[in-house]
Amino acid sequence: MQRVVVTGMGVVSPVGHGLDEFWQGITMGPSSVAAVTHFDVSEYPTKIAAEVPDFDPLQYFDRKDVRHADRFVQLAMAAATDAVADAGTKQFDPERTGVAFGTGIGGLGTLTEQLDVLRDRGPGRVSPFLIPKMIANMAGGQIAMRFNLQGPNVALVTACASSGNALGDAYRTIQHGEADVMLAGGSEAVIIPIAFAGFCSMKAMSTRNDDPVHASRPFDRDRDGFVMGEGAGFLVFESLSHAQARGAHIYAEMVGYGRSADAYHMVEPHPEGNGAAQAMQRALHDADIEPAQIDYINAHGTSTPKGDAAETLAIKRIFGEHAFDLSVSSTKSATGHLLGAAGAVELIASILALKHQTMPPTLNLEGPSADCDLDYVPLVPKSRRLRYVMSNAFGFGGQNASLIAEEYVL
Repeated sequence: MQRVVVTGMGVVSPVGHGLDEFWQGITMGPSSVAAVTHFDVSEYPTKIAAEVPDFDPLQYFDRKDVRHADRFVQLAMAAATDAVADAGTKQFDPERTGVAFGTGIGGLGTLTEQLDVLRDRGPGRVSPFLIPKMIANMAGGQIAMRFNLQGPNVALVTACASSGNALGDAYRTIQHGEADVMLAGGSEAVIIPIAFAGFCSMKAMSTRNDDPVHASRPFDRDRDGFVMGEGAGFLVFESLSHAQARGAHIYAEMVGYGRSADAYHMVEPHPEGNGAAQAMQRALHDADIEPAQIDYINAHGTSTPKGDAAETLAIKRIFGEHAFDLSVSSTKSATGHLLGAAGAVELIASILALKHQTMPPTLNLEGPSADCDLDYVPLVPKSRRLRYVMSNAFGFGGQNASLIAEEYVL
């Protein structure tokens, strides 16, 4: 099978646009969580979120086309464009290059806007762009059109594991020789009334409205729910031989991917972390490495009481005594939870940790809860010799994805 390497990355996040701003944001803080500005939240129990600031879609679309792209597509195009630029090329072989994209919810904003039009003005006034703006695969479709990528093109919807699974699919596609290059990532943009109302009704989100910067606090004893974020991340995956032939800069090598289902509950993780443990174990098996070789885990770590405890149990189950030697952190403490985009953005964070040999901290972790007793890199970044890093992404429906990247050495 082909070896797979990462040659480009692009990110649009609440803590910054671009790799340098993103790294600064997740390592130095503070958290990007603040009062919601996208809509009036006065009637909602949760009034805070992690919004992408100062995003201008006209940097990536002309004025006509931007009206035909939902915000999740706009953010995806920005991150994908930056990833391609970072990879150092403007042209790949179209027939040997594809796209793998993940989103948890897609164009829900467009759907709700057009439902208002239907109710208030009738069916004849509904936009002909409703369907192509809303459907989840349109980001991947638009990216393929922009860069003339005629290879495999898939869109995965596995809740908050979506872009983690998309990256895994891209990795497998190159491994098996179906493509030389895959542009892989995810995006999410649902800081909108209906999504907020749904999550509030579930009592899933933090209500620390008077102290938003400290609201996302994974593994902390005072955590009270996740904080919704928005953003996008894309990576350029290439076969090693293809990257070497064009003299590409290589960030890291992808070596492991595991996926599983809890088969337990619609929205709660298995209380003993069974599915999460299986995904991590399968990633380790795929990488053909021992658990003791993992140095750092970028945890799913959403700041929910049940989720953080279950992930901790899963890590201890798979890594045994080494669980207390490796380091774990959740960058959601800085960015909020980017839902379907989380897997891609957090793999970027993990690869940047390899680059800098430094692990981003879990911000706001002032006192771990009794059921969270690992090294979560509290409050400040920590330097450590890193060779293998793992990134976890789990989602509603019991979806689990785990990815392993290795330091690339010539």
